[in-house]
Amino acid sequence: MRARGLSIAVMACALLSATISRAEPAQTIKTQKVAVKVETIATGLEHPWAAEMLPDGAYLVTERPGRMRLVRDGKVSAPIVGVPEVYARGQGGLLDVALDPKFSSNRTLYFTASVAGDGGSGTAVFRAGLSRDEKQLTDVKRIFLMNKLSRGNIQYGSRIAIARDGSLFVSLGDRGQQDRAQDFHDDAGSIIHIKADGSIPADNPFKDGKHALAEIWSKGHRNPQGITFDSETNRLYTAEHGAKGGDEINTPEAGKNYGWPVISYGVNYNGTKIGIGTAKPGMEQPRFYWDPSIAPGAIAVYRGEMFPEWNGDLLVTALKFQLLSRLSQEGKGKITEQERMFDGEFGRMRDITVAPDGALLITTDEDDGALLRVSRAAS
Repeated sequence: MRARGLSIAVMACALLSATISRAEPAQTIKTQKVAVKVETIATGLEHPWAAEMLPDGAYLVTERPGRMRLVRDGKVSAPIVGVPEVYARGQGGLLDVALDPKFSSNRTLYFTASVAGDGGSGTAVFRAGLSRDEKQLTDVKRIFLMNKLSRGNIQYGSRIAIARDGSLFVSLGDRGQQDRAQDFHDDAGSIIHIKADGSIPADNPFKDGKHALAEIWSKGHRNPQGITFDSETNRLYTAEHGAKGGDEINTPEAGKNYGWPVISYGVNYNGTKIGIGTAKPGMEQPRFYWDPSIAPGAIAVYRGEMFPEWNGDLLVTALKFQLLSRLSQEGKGKITEQERMFDGEFGRMRDITVAPDGALLITTDEDDGALLRVSRAAS
């Protein structure tokens, strides 16, 4: 009887959660270059981490506790069946999601999560199909798991950027054990590069595995929770959490070392110095850094028709300061912060992605989180 009662309760909760979404009036906000309209597409999401727009206009959203849902016509679906068990503690759980470039025909998607195993937990990458009725994941397969699991529930990364050839670049945090970011035989604190089936691409810098793990693309990263390609230049960008100060934007290149924790523009949380300072030969400088930290949640390079004023600009969400940072590249590619939008208006901003029509999709990382759509306001 107890099991049946629990089952009924779960079903009732799922039915209730399938209708969670409160209509809220759109807000018009004036930015430096253009007035924008911010619409709340869905509410009642529990720590939504990532969002993607499906070809038919629906939104696919992950919730950190381990649920994946669809949002269509303002209604939030029941959880999609088939999501594997995740380690949802601290900063861990169900994290990023990305659609395969041929999703319209193959229904394939990729997602990251923290998972438990011998020795603790770590970041994993999965490939799956979304059923035609959009109610379940099919053929779920784990295609990557970082090689050393560890205790603690922080700094998993992790975002996915899909290259033009369909391969995956995935950001991995140092798991709160900073020296791991300088160990080239440890996946922690790195950007990895794998094929869609988890195998190693031929252009990886350490593909023979002798001097570093074959999947490693770059090292010396602390907690890169943002990663994206510029669709025009094909340059890879990351947005990374520093400690107290020293949040960074980097452009990871094959085989290069981005310094953490040997060099940093931040300090430890107790105010003590990190490493040897801000520079060392053989280690790359950040393209940009914030001090104080804004706690970057994700990064996008704007290449859309809706906001030509922002063409080529970097857009970075902030958790701590609850804003959207717009940065431009001037002269020889120097990155300069130009504007801070939505300061405190909508809470902790986690994901950002550019929809096919050029609008922005943003998730807010709250107990009662939301999916926002930012579009051009009427003149």
